Amino acid sequence: MTTAGTAAFHSVGDESPFGGADICREAGFDLPAGTRRPIFDDDLWDFTDVIGLPVQMPLHQRRFGFTAITDPRWRLVAKELVLALLAPRHPAVAPLPRAYRTALHLRTCAGRLAELSRFFHWLADQGLTSSLTQVDARCCEAYLAHRRYVLDEHGTVVGSQSPAVRRAAALVPIDLVNYRELFTADRPSDDLVPWKGATASAVAEMPNGRDENKTQPVEDSVLQPVLAAALYLLSALGPHAVTLAEDIREADRIGVRYARKASSRHGRKPPTQHPEAKITALLAEHERTNDPLPLLPDRHVADRIAKGWAANDPLVHVSLDLLARRAGLSQFSSRWLATLREPLEESLAKVGADREFGRNAASVAAADDNEAVPWTLPLHRLQAVALVGIVRTAAVIVLAAVSGMRSSELMELTVGCRRPPEEQAPGLTRYRLVSKVIKGQELGGIVDEWVVIEPAYRAVELIEQLHPDRREGATLLGRFAFDVRYRWFRNWVNSQAGQRLGLAPIPTGPVTLRRLRRTLALEMAYRPGGVLATKIHLKHIAVATTEGYSSRPGGAQAELLAEVNKHESDRNLQLVLDEFRNYQQGSLPAGPGARELTTFFASIDAQLDAVSASAPKTQRNDRDVLNLLTKRAKVLHLGPANYCWFTDPSRALCLKLAGTPTADRPLVGMCDSARCPQATHHSCHRPVWAEHAERTETFIGQLGTTRKIERNRLQADHDRALRVVAEIDAAGQSQPE
Repeated sequence: MTTAGTAAFHSVGDESPFGGADICREAGFDLPAGTRRPIFDDDLWDFTDVIGLPVQMPLHQRRFGFTAITDPRWRLVAKELVLALLAPRHPAVAPLPRAYRTALHLRTCAGRLAELSRFFHWLADQGLTSSLTQVDARCCEAYLAHRRYVLDEHGTVVGSQSPAVRRAAALVPIDLVNYRELFTADRPSDDLVPWKGATASAVAEMPNGRDENKTQPVEDSVLQPVLAAALYLLSALGPHAVTLAEDIREADRIGVRYARKASSRHGRKPPTQHPEAKITALLAEHERTNDPLPLLPDRHVADRIAKGWAANDPLVHVSLDLLARRAGLSQFSSRWLATLREPLEESLAKVGADREFGRNAASVAAADDNEAVPWTLPLHRLQAVALVGIVRTAAVIVLAAVSGMRSSELMELTVGCRRPPEEQAPGLTRYRLVSKVIKGQELGGIVDEWVVIEPAYRAVELIEQLHPDRREGATLLGRFAFDVRYRWFRNWVNSQAGQRLGLAPIPTGPVTLRRLRRTLALEMAYRPGGVLATKIHLKHIAVATTEGYSSRPGGAQAELLAEVNKHESDRNLQLVLDEFRNYQQGSLPAGPGARELTTFFASIDAQLDAVSASAPKTQRNDRDVLNLLTKRAKVLHLGPANYCWFTDPSRALCLKLAGTPTADRPLVGMCDSARCPQATHHSCHRPVWAEHAERTETFIGQLGTTRKIERNRLQADHDRALRVVAEIDAAGQSQPE
């Protein structure tokens, strides 16, 4: 292809065109002033301080270490390849016919380097160490087979690697061939064409992920208690956790301050006041205020007993070091114990001992029965820190569950990311968060806004209040392992602490940030029966997300809304298909629009029969039916107790009542499905109407004899509900004509 031009390429033994190059300058990376810049000849390229790297990117991927490749020739090959991937416009890279024309992300290059190192180690294990010219097509197949399976310590196959791993393995020889004219220390032979030129994705048998999202939603049985517990901790325990965090920081500041004082006095004349006198004065203050002495954590009690303390010693459970720090000393000296034992035991007998934090905790309403209980029991320091972390995790769960933000976008949030609430109308307030979109963007991402509902806004507010560094622009969440934090959260909810507050236990099941985003999209698409609606006004989420899409078409929320719309389309198609199958089985719809819908189903059935008669081998599968039902599915809207077939806006009762007959969507909240000519009732709606009839009957029975107007209104509502239930039952027993 470029035979005439290959003379300009380098030969084995030439000096590398990258020798002495500034890696960041060649790749276009910015570094803070004074930061050491990685050079091509270094065996460690440190990109830790590169400006604009996503917070989500772990530290180990920011450091490219080449020492794992022991052969110096192959180490140089790895450096030349990685820099070529980072700087495709370099004069030595641009002429290569098969080189990438767009720079790869630093995280992608880290993965390529890791797989390349693994490939070189595998070559050494196979004894192919003389030159890369020994690599042939059979060698490429062998390495791919080596990476295809998961082996145990005995070399037994226990599973298969993912297509992504296989693709990474296939890319190694392909990259070595595509860039071989660049390498100056060693290179594959000119006649090597791995897998006859097939792409790495084809070799790895990568599935086409455009049509199906493989991320599964969080199961309903798990999501319900998780969301309930997170919202409870956010609202009920959040303000108290902020106070607890301040108490922890203040206690730590006191400890550090006295430790510094003790360090500065080292080697000087001791203070004139004896330390025993300071501690005695502190004990008198405890007795005056009836404040318990600090209790020592159990693990330290065990250490004391192991060092010779008697298990029945009354002071073995008292934190003497903490008492010393409160008295202005760095720590408690064992020399003082003989003098202070008697006053210590006297104070202990009078005021007792308790954990340091959470004493006299305020009461909150329990989650299950609203009974007042202390929001926490007394805690040791590590327990208090853990509880603050649990409340913080609850806020993260709420934020992720109702905002639809990706993990990378959550980690880019900073202190001050909340925009002032905007009251667009009385009772209508909009809340906005500012973060960065990382996925699919250049280094540094792009700033974007998310329109969220109030619980998400309050979650960020709580996280800011719990943050130790509240300077504007400080990273709010940083890079965090959600799976670890969620596991701690679930364990706490299922522990005695969570059960004491009336929280429902959380069953075992996967909960990830991706699954939460996927769940939100599905619940918005399949409303109004979503699990999120049990605790959060799902309609508000839909409105907020739509506003976010409208204010920034193409922004981050646009992608979420596009996913929601696709799910809505899929949902409608499936619902129409289910009802058509019900029609074929003799279960007909009820309601004012039932005749029109039944007529439509009959026409579809007739078309299918005509096709079958003219072509006996044609099968009436779901795809054929869906093609005929697609137009009707586009006008389907879900009501809480009916289906709305919005075929003609001029006939919609809700639009007539609202005085907006030309609207392009129905006002489901104003729907009176018992009278609207475009509404139908189906068997799935029967429980709603039956429950409504039962509750209405209960209300009627509680009315006094003088409330005739209210009784008449409720009686008419009750009769209507019973009539709808009867119509659904009768239609379900009918047969299509």
